[in-house]
Amino acid sequence: MDFPKYLLGDNSDYPSAIFVIHTEFPRFIINLENDEVEWLEDFDKEDEKELEAEAENLIQEANDFYDREIERYGED
Repeated sequence: MDFPKYLLGDNSDYPSAIFVIHTEFPRFIINLENDEVEWLEDFDKEDEKELEAEAENLIQEANDFYDREIERYGED
């Protein structure tokens, strides 16, 4: 099954949280309420160096995705 690169998620147990799920490597979930990131991968030392360089870009992409999706909801 193909998934989009980013998905929005919410949960009634966390009413003020907005989750963006990144489905490609390195997979993660970010809570936009507090910018907490949960990585869904196990990283070795070599991966961690690459991740540090890429993490900021991925998190910005997640925020941009959310902003774009909210704009689209307003268009309906």
